[in-house]
Amino acid sequence: MASYRPKTTLEQWRILQAVVDHGGYAQAAAALNKSQSAMNHAVAKLQDSLGVELLEVVGRKAQLTDCGAVMLRRSRQLTVLVTELEQLAENLKQGWEPEITLAIEMVCDRSKLLPVLREFQQHSRGSRLTLLDSVLTGSEEAITEQSADLVITHQVPRGYVGEPIGSYQLRLVVAAEHPLAKLPQPLSPEQLSQALQIVIRDTARHPNENQGWLKAEQRWTVTSFNEALQLVEAGIGFCWLPPFITRQSDALVELSLRGSSHRAGLMYLVQPKNEKTGPCARLLYDLLVSKLTNS
Repeated sequence: MASYRPKTTLEQWRILQAVVDHGGYAQAAAALNKSQSAMNHAVAKLQDSLGVELLEVVGRKAQLTDCGAVMLRRSRQLTVLVTELEQLAENLKQGWEPEITLAIEMVCDRSKLLPVLREFQQHSRGSRLTLLDSVLTGSEEAITEQSADLVITHQVPRGYVGEPIGSYQLRLVVAAEHPLAKLPQPLSPEQLSQALQIVIRDTARHPNENQGWLKAEQRWTVTSFNEALQLVEAGIGFCWLPPFITRQSDALVELSLRGSSHRAGLMYLVQPKNEKTGPCARLLYDLLVSKLTNS
């Protein structure tokens, strides 16, 4: 099977775009620093190769035909793709990563990250960003195994450093009709242990369940806070949930546990690869630190 050989060149399409964008051959020639005859020749050869009239002269001005308007729109997609491809090659030559991963502990309120991510997108040079949910030991694994370029976590493993970029809270909540809500407060740990607890699954491959309150005899495990919220709202069990989740519901009441009214702590931003962190990941790191530590 013979391979397809293009009849046209990218330069011809760029010249056509310039003629349209600048309002004529003379203006486009001046903008591209080419002779007007070279511009006319390029467009004429393009039309001849395609067998389609793209421009027609009306008065003293070249205007797009209907077919030309369709072809021009598609050609712009082509030139943008080629420009991005060439920029990607330049970025890779400079060591710029084509893709980076940011692991985020689920207790982190992501709404605070959105303005930073929006700014990062404008300077990311087309690099892809993968956002991963992590929980407990899963966050530690992302750091120690360097499976993420950046990690937002509430606990920094030994041997690593993290920059404080905010805080988190977890509140002990149940549905208003749940039996625990009707008991005198604060509750004792023994009273709480008799009810069903909703817990978020640790994302680690080898979870180490030594964090948080896990003394309930009955536990249901879910993969997200939103799943937990639905079960709690249904009156099935209690759960430690962050305020950015509980404020979505008016069907919950907050419990008080003797010796622990709530759980709170700092969130840290960690570069697992340290000095091997690439320039794109370092850009995102600098943006997160500058925006979140000053907010």
